Amino acid sequence: MRYSQLRAFHNVAIHGGFSRAAEALGLTQPAISEQVRKLEQEHDVLLFNRDRKQVRLTPAGEDLLFRTKQLFEVEQRIAEFLSEGRASLEGRLRIIADSAHHVTRPLEAFRSRYPEVFVTLRTGNTEQVLTALRNYDAEIGVVGSLDPGPDMASHDLGMSSIIAFAARSFLDNPGPRSVAELARLPLVFREQGSRTRQKLEQEAGRQGITLHPVAEVEGREAMREVVASGAGIGFVSKAEFGNDDRLIRIEIKDANLSMSETLVYLQQRRDLRIIRAFLEVFPKLAIRGTPRHQVLQTSARPNPASPKHSRR
Repeated sequence: MRYSQLRAFHNVAIHGGFSRAAEALGLTQPAISEQVRKLEQEHDVLLFNRDRKQVRLTPAGEDLLFRTKQLFEVEQRIAEFLSEGRASLEGRLRIIADSAHHVTRPLEAFRSRYPEVFVTLRTGNTEQVLTALRNYDAEIGVVGSLDPGPDMASHDLGMSSIIAFAARSFLDNPGPRSVAELARLPLVFREQGSRTRQKLEQEAGRQGITLHPVAEVEGREAMREVVASGAGIGFVSKAEFGNDDRLIRIEIKDANLSMSETLVYLQQRRDLRIIRAFLEVFPKLAIRGTPRHQVLQTSARPNPASPKHSRR
């Protein structure tokens, strides 16, 4: 096993093909193919399933990729250590958050300070965020969980109450409603793994109420669009509701529903320079939301509820 073989394999895996790996490494495609072939031959293992149009990792290839991610990150850390005195910071920062809202302002400050860093931002539920971090597919995550696990370092971003929301045309009046009242309306849920959904279902179960969603939607933005179309009632933390003239906010009464927000990253990667650089700008900015001891509350004038729909 040689370093060049592992590097060739790693780049084919992360770039999704031999030609892209060759381009990334500045080599020819035959040279990359030969390095991977030798790695497989010398260790009697199949790392890729080679189809005409695509290259897919085998289970052994997926296991090896996880280890080469760690290997080349150590190499990156060594390079960072040797160039620690250099003012500029380059590379890539990958962020995955349950809501992009929580990192938008810190990210703006980070990009201003480190313009040479290429940043990618994607969204996912808590389960997807933690999986991406553990698979070395992201450096920074934001989750709706106070206890992401002992392998994670975490920074508390505060709490925000959970609210319901609907299209303006859906209800005559956006006054507060109980969980029991909401259960009589058509509900639009996020996918399994969403912490907001879990919190709502747990509270409903505590009150002896069964919730029957009429739709389950993957992702917060997709759920927002389905609700905006008039399909039913959605749920989100108040800090993430934002401004959308199509939607009305509905407070949930007779329930203690709130979402914690936590910035997380792998403990074993805490010394990665790009993570440390992001953390330097994060606490200096005001995060929308409130400290945990003061759950976000917005005054709402109670109004009589008069839903246009009473479907279950």
